[in-house]
Amino acid sequence: MYQLIALDMDGTLLNEDKEISTKTFEAIASLKAMGKRVVLATGRPIHGLHRYLKELDLFDEHDYVVTYNGALVQSTKDSRILLDIPLSTNAYIELFELSQELGVHIHALTDRSVLTPKNNPYTEIESTINRIPIIEGPISELSMDTLIVKVMFVDSPEKLDKAIDNLPNWVRDKYTILRSAPYFLEFLDSKVNKGSGVKAIIKELGLEQSQVICVGDAGNDLAMIEYASLGVAMGNASDELKNAADYITLSNSEDGVAHVIDKFMLNKK
Repeated sequence: MYQLIALDMDGTLLNEDKEISTKTFEAIASLKAMGKRVVLATGRPIHGLHRYLKELDLFDEHDYVVTYNGALVQSTKDSRILLDIPLSTNAYIELFELSQELGVHIHALTDRSVLTPKNNPYTEIESTINRIPIIEGPISELSMDTLIVKVMFVDSPEKLDKAIDNLPNWVRDKYTILRSAPYFLEFLDSKVNKGSGVKAIIKELGLEQSQVICVGDAGNDLAMIEYASLGVAMGNASDELKNAADYITLSNSEDGVAHVIDKFMLNKK
């Protein structure tokens, strides 16, 4: 019997208006009433989750969240940390130099802001979605003790496609690299992914892998889809994710998450 469902946010839990639909909200409320766990697993920082955690009332002592694609995993009630694996300032510097060679924009996320040497429309999207400020400034003026959680190449899908094709092998070997959106390419510590984040929560709660469902739509969800006993791809998911999934649900515009909960956790026909 499944006891926990881990949900990606954008393109999965949230519809195209960045809202939780009534049907999905009601399905999650029914799960919680049964004592089953709901985990939000996202590339967003914690500041980008507060309104949704509040809406779903996910603040009890057994509620946890996977943020920054697994770089930070913590309790929602008291912010107790289960995993914390940031990058270094040097990582931001070397990836900035690479972004210059590849001709793409770059930014980095701290625990409170998004840093960029040059503001651009894609960094504005990051700031707006997560409700965090943009700090623009030269990389050379960055303090070496700045907390860098993840670094992102951000640009048009066409430019990112070309950049990915030209990534040197040393970068692929050194970092976890995730395509979280057509215009976002993320770089994290090599030990970081959503699968390891969900695994840390499962261990903390004393659950088994066989009791876990994970649901997502993009490349940054692949590790948790592969980890889960039941890995679910949204109807709007990438082909890569659909090929890896055990089950394909409806799209995020068709209450795909509610369908999974009803079918596999609430046992509705």
